[in-house]
Amino acid sequence: MARLRLPALLYPDASELVEDMTSPDVLVLGGGMAGLCAAIEAREAGARVLLVEESPAWRRGGNARHARNMREPHEEPTPFSPRTYPRAELVEDLYRISAGLGDPDLIETVARHAHGLSDWLIARGVALQFPEEGVLPHSRKTVFFLGGGTAMIRALYREAERLGVRILFEAEARTVDLNGRTEVLHAGRVLNIRPGATVVCSGGYQANRKWLQESWGRAAHHLVLRGTKYAMGGPLRDLLDQGVASSGEPGFGHLVAVDARSPKWDGGIVTRVEGVQYGIAVTASGRRFFDEGKDVASTRYGTWGRMALETSGQLAWAIMDARAAAHFPSPVYPPIEAPTLEELAPVIHMDPQVLAGEVREYNSILGAEPDGRRRRLEPPRTRPAPYVVKPPFRAVPFRPGITFTCYGLKVDSRARVMRLDGYPCETVFAAGMIMAPGVLGRGYVSGAALMVAAVFGRIAGRNAARLRGHGLLLPGTRS
Repeated sequence: MARLRLPALLYPDASELVEDMTSPDVLVLGGGMAGLCAAIEAREAGARVLLVEESPAWRRGGNARHARNMREPHEEPTPFSPRTYPRAELVEDLYRISAGLGDPDLIETVARHAHGLSDWLIARGVALQFPEEGVLPHSRKTVFFLGGGTAMIRALYREAERLGVRILFEAEARTVDLNGRTEVLHAGRVLNIRPGATVVCSGGYQANRKWLQESWGRAAHHLVLRGTKYAMGGPLRDLLDQGVASSGEPGFGHLVAVDARSPKWDGGIVTRVEGVQYGIAVTASGRRFFDEGKDVASTRYGTWGRMALETSGQLAWAIMDARAAAHFPSPVYPPIEAPTLEELAPVIHMDPQVLAGEVREYNSILGAEPDGRRRRLEPPRTRPAPYVVKPPFRAVPFRPGITFTCYGLKVDSRARVMRLDGYPCETVFAAGMIMAPGVLGRGYVSGAALMVAAVFGRIAGRNAARLRGHGLLLPGTRS
């Protein structure tokens, strides 16, 4: 199929919204990775597309603008991903992380259509990073975006605009009616939009602390929002209230340990805490509270985040000595330093005797072997288990940072939203993190979110366009 070359039509102001865009063929709610893929696919299929994004243009892209990489299976090595990552292995990974909560049909759909996503993105202006340049970690399972997620988002917006997708920023979807009408609030006006089909790509509800509090209580107010503050979950709640089926579980989210000095939202990956395994982790009262060396894989950030969630006030501290700095890059926020633990403690609002005593006991038990037997730490400590002895001593505060919630809409393999009675909503589709719990359950692996968003965004866009009489091309194919 020849790529369309139509004029870009951008509508930052509701007064500029042309009359026929109150009844577009396809309405896309949300302008992140899933929404852009849906809008581009629907437009390439010939549909008139309106994309509604709640953020201002300069903050567009949702959590995707903080991303670095996307998971993609490939049977042979590629210029962007050395070695192989067979489709069967991706399926195994998705079943493992979903822990029985992933829908087998959706997992198979992702695995079948994720192959070739790189080619699709490159054809629409997205640049990828070559591994030999040594800028980012080696990976056989993911591809990295040159310039990160922000550059990827900009490229897809340029493509959408070039194709003629109408885009309305700073517009909030207030109601999403299963009968086809959507109310959008923009610039003080309520726009009544009646599309032929709607694709909901508005994400989870991780920015909605009131909703989070329903499951997590007061702890919800201490979470650091790693991504966009616009993920309030309005369309998700609205659709659930109308009898749409759900996926995943409320009260769960992807948590990562982030520096407690991070901004309240949109800090992104750079605020992630490193190096806890090279020291000890203590609560705000100065006591060790978990095994810092038990998880040293890429999942360690999530482990630390979950442990911080369980502390009083959801605040913990990584305490390290001077040698730990050699094990990880310089962080965005420098550690708090002091020549002794007794001098460090009051700076971080701890009792000097408690903190110094905790570290002395830790060091003592590590080195003591009375009667040939090693004394046991409580909590236990798995290797690596370094001594904390060399000044200056350093402290890094960390809190649980939430990336996305693990509760959303249930969809079928065509991305149609499912009702409680088991039938699909023929004109309402969903893609991205609003339906990803149906694939990922409560789990996560690097690059999986964008893979799910891209696959189901494309499927939803094509199938939504089909309802208006436009031809359907299956995702991953081009004629």
